[in-house]
Amino acid sequence: MSTTGAAKKGLVAVEEARRFMVDCLIKSNTPPAHAKQQADLLVEADYRGHFSHGMNRLEMYINDLHKNACNGSAVPAVLNETPATAWVDGNNGLGAVVGNFCMDLAIRKAKEVGVGWVCAKRSNHYGIAGWYTLRAMNAGCIGMSMTNTSPLASPTRSKEAALGTNPISVGAPGKDGDGFVLDMATTAVAVGKIEMQRRKNEPIPVGWAQGPDGHPTTDASVAFDTACLMPLGGTELTSGYKGYGLGAMVEVFCGVLAGANYATKIRKWTHAGADSEADLGQCFVAINPACFAPGFEGRLSDLTGILRNMPMTDPNHPVLVAGDPELHHMAMVDKEGGLAYHVNQIKTCSELSERLGVKPIEVI
Repeated sequence: MSTTGAAKKGLVAVEEARRFMVDCLIKSNTPPAHAKQQADLLVEADYRGHFSHGMNRLEMYINDLHKNACNGSAVPAVLNETPATAWVDGNNGLGAVVGNFCMDLAIRKAKEVGVGWVCAKRSNHYGIAGWYTLRAMNAGCIGMSMTNTSPLASPTRSKEAALGTNPISVGAPGKDGDGFVLDMATTAVAVGKIEMQRRKNEPIPVGWAQGPDGHPTTDASVAFDTACLMPLGGTELTSGYKGYGLGAMVEVFCGVLAGANYATKIRKWTHAGADSEADLGQCFVAINPACFAPGFEGRLSDLTGILRNMPMTDPNHPVLVAGDPELHHMAMVDKEGGLAYHVNQIKTCSELSERLGVKPIEVI
């Protein structure tokens, strides 16, 4: 993206985006330390190019806080633990606060006994799953992170939603800052992608979502209103049952294992916020590679090197590994000097600043 193109969209310095989010959260009954944790996650999502899960989500968190559907000051508590495992009550706190607590606990256990597996109940939307696996990677561990969500995805052969987007992330450290960072929904896309297309008044591709008749739609507004995403793979003919199976697997590790809500038992979530507690289930795993074959980081980088250097179908589109698109986006943000938000997102921020009485977001 050129600087001119970025300016037309509304270029915002990364630290200014963080400042605005922290201010909004503090004005919404959230202690500064918790506000910073949540804002750090949202800014990282935008910085990595996942605009659906960054500033785009702020208003929904704010509305939940104002409706007391989420407790911004809540502190997670360990209910039961062994040297390698822990069961945590998120106490209906902010997703980032619960998730950071759980992954940090998993990392400590991995350092002590080789693996840490932590499940949480009574959590809330926790942003990009990759935030937590990056946390594990930065500590020299392999990380895994999963969460269930409000029902938004149809099981194969169904025309109604029963599972969430139920994302999975796996992160593994390589040498000299290299790594593997998989961060994916088990639906064809995250619902935020449809929200972004709707915000831009643009269509969605076939296979992303169903209309009310159960058939694929390309109308972003119809898809948003129907709220029935298709599983990864799309229809049964194109192996959508595999995405359905992965989504159900996440539900087992999160909602069922943690004793949280699951599937259709989870309340709906809209931009207006929710009227009841989400009680989401989440799973965080850290694995210490030092407990296995020596030289993990070197072999991981060798693997990514093999993949990146495979013969290209199109010389203009090099082979990538999981995490490369995010690295490229971060480099672009650094070059441009800020985050290129859509004009409609800037408008939403202006409305939020007026509503909450915080300093408006500054556009470069």
